[in-house]
Amino acid sequence: MRFGPVPVDQAAGAVLAHALTAGGRRLRKGMVLGPEDVHALLDAGFAEVTVARLDPGDVAENLAATRLARALSADPAAGLIPSSAFTGRVNLNAAGVGVVRVDAGRVRALNLLDAGITLSTVAPFARVAAGALIATVKIIPYAVPDAALTRAGTLAPGALSLCPVRMRTAGLILTEVPGQGEKLAHKGQRATEARLRRLGMSLAGVERVPHEVGAIAAALARMPGDIVLILAGSATSDIRDAAPMALVRAGGRVERFGLPVDPGNLLFWGWQGGATAARPVMGLPGSARSMVASGVDIVLDRLVCGVAIAPEDIAAMGVGGLGRESPTRGHPREPD
Repeated sequence: MRFGPVPVDQAAGAVLAHALTAGGRRLRKGMVLGPEDVHALLDAGFAEVTVARLDPGDVAENLAATRLARALSADPAAGLIPSSAFTGRVNLNAAGVGVVRVDAGRVRALNLLDAGITLSTVAPFARVAAGALIATVKIIPYAVPDAALTRAGTLAPGALSLCPVRMRTAGLILTEVPGQGEKLAHKGQRATEARLRRLGMSLAGVERVPHEVGAIAAALARMPGDIVLILAGSATSDIRDAAPMALVRAGGRVERFGLPVDPGNLLFWGWQGGATAARPVMGLPGSARSMVASGVDIVLDRLVCGVAIAPEDIAAMGVGGLGRESPTRGHPREPD
């Protein structure tokens, strides 16, 4: 692509680089100048104008953005809906509620091909609503080489996809300790319902039980829902504490206790049932009574979307895992 000033009488067929007003007409940036536009510029006294001219093998910005966006969204299972191209940009929106899986290596490689070809995405595993903006393709100059665009297209499949919510209902077990106020349970249930609503889910059942292994295990056995959440009246401080041990007694297993995310450290999750029909069970920390973003959201979002969480994924959560202080924290991070 050639870019720079040219005499106005040689500008027909070129792309206008900067918006101009000529003879009462507004000539917008990025338009292809026709003979009438050239006459208007000459009549207005312009001697030269800055333009871009495509070379053989160049692809114009809107066509280039459309091609790359189509390569990213070609698989219907990716859950990406491309917009129409405008000024070299195509947005990719979510087909439904879910979390966004990003192959950071592919995105980096794609963005290294040519400075004019860019792909910007939300953070990996960000939760999005239906129709939300997930990514944007932006072609920076007025055209890019077809060869670079073709290479970008080979990297695009699998670079980005939406993992939709696979579960529809959750059960909630609220444990109570002697002397616990009524407000604490209500607050926990309201926050849980709000978290589920934004995932398109609802509560299938709620039960309050004493904070004892046997009572919690019995509630797990009868609780409906695709996933069960346990919000204890007393913080879970060890894998042998009441709630994790109740999961084991109910025939389940604890997958993980503790998370390198704060708020949310005292979270555990595991599975209840057989290997082929196990449902996830999450033990929520006290910070779950607040809607402040926490480890609860990170783990819950992935579990209900069917995203596996490996030990290395947990370790990676610590990077950027220090969030805002939760107003429900009994022992703030820093003393007054």
